[in-house]
Amino acid sequence: MTPPITVVGAGLGGLVLARVLHRNGIPVTVCEAETSSAARTQGGLLDIHPWNGQPALEAAGLIEEFRGLVLPGRESYRVLDRAGTVLLDRPDDGTGVRPEVARGELRQMLLDSLPDGTVRWGRKVSGVRALGGGGHEVRFTDGATVKTSLLIGADGAWSRVRPLLSGATPRYVGVTSVEYFLCDADTRHPATAAAVGAGSLFALAPGRGLLVYRERGGTLHAYVQLTVARDWLAGIDAADGAAVSARVAAEFDGWAPELTALITGSDTAPVVRPLHALPAGHRWARVPGVTLIGDAAHLEPPNGEGANTAMQDGAELGRALAAHPDDVEVALAAYEQAMFARTAADAGGEDVYELMLGDDAPHSWVAMMGGAERAS
Repeated sequence: MTPPITVVGAGLGGLVLARVLHRNGIPVTVCEAETSSAARTQGGLLDIHPWNGQPALEAAGLIEEFRGLVLPGRESYRVLDRAGTVLLDRPDDGTGVRPEVARGELRQMLLDSLPDGTVRWGRKVSGVRALGGGGHEVRFTDGATVKTSLLIGADGAWSRVRPLLSGATPRYVGVTSVEYFLCDADTRHPATAAAVGAGSLFALAPGRGLLVYRERGGTLHAYVQLTVARDWLAGIDAADGAAVSARVAAEFDGWAPELTALITGSDTAPVVRPLHALPAGHRWARVPGVTLIGDAAHLEPPNGEGANTAMQDGAELGRALAAHPDDVEVALAAYEQAMFARTAADAGGEDVYELMLGDDAPHSWVAMMGGAERAS
């Protein structure tokens, strides 16, 4: 019989894992640091791929529910230069295979598919330790502890579970993302809304860029991408949103006003996220009773694959455990070896940023996107 399972982290990967286990009659508890599902904004749109994300949702028995979340027309995209000149414009003609959904809605769908009490909210992990015999103890910041025979780290870039398996730590990749929202943009910022179009926008130049997604209700969700030193905001209070945005806007001096309005007209305070990655080909030796999925296992800068591969990890681990209920170590070894090979083959997230923000941007990105369009 499969031993008690504790998953740390209620992101997409951890929830797909929990759902697959639940479908196979295997009890699981998910410990999440956030106090509720509404504790914070869950990111923007995700394109869910037919080779990893969609099969994971099929394994979870939720593919029809997923299709109900798809936002029509969002597979269109545009590439602009800093002057707002359109260099590539691909409409959504209905032939795309990577439908867009809101991350928060996808996460809520997964949460709703689990029995009440599966996710334990407000359980922020302060540390973990091995107990011997494959067991582990998880300590929480409120002083509580839980002992588990099978511990799975689905807790992201700064995983508290990872040190049980690996001494690797994420490194800064030289790019920082700053997040903004414009609400009711079609009415309040019509020029910007028109520039973005019906789907996504890439406005790029060497060292800086704007990635923008049209969400529900006329909301534009923008990610400023900057090739900067880790301490580029030194001397600025990170809690002073106006000062941070002024510094960000200075990086876009001379850009078209309909583009800079994504920064200066934002309805939300900036959220600054330096981008990190684990070493390429990150792997570990088998340690009894513990493994990792998603960013905890193979963190890369956002490149369109992270959420998809996290869900794939969760589905494949869940299926491995269901296939070997009497020998967890066989299940974990099979999952890890397949995951190591798959993620090594898929590595290359930092190359995306060289195409978007390198010396030949935006033309390097136009060439890549145009080539991908012809290949499809």
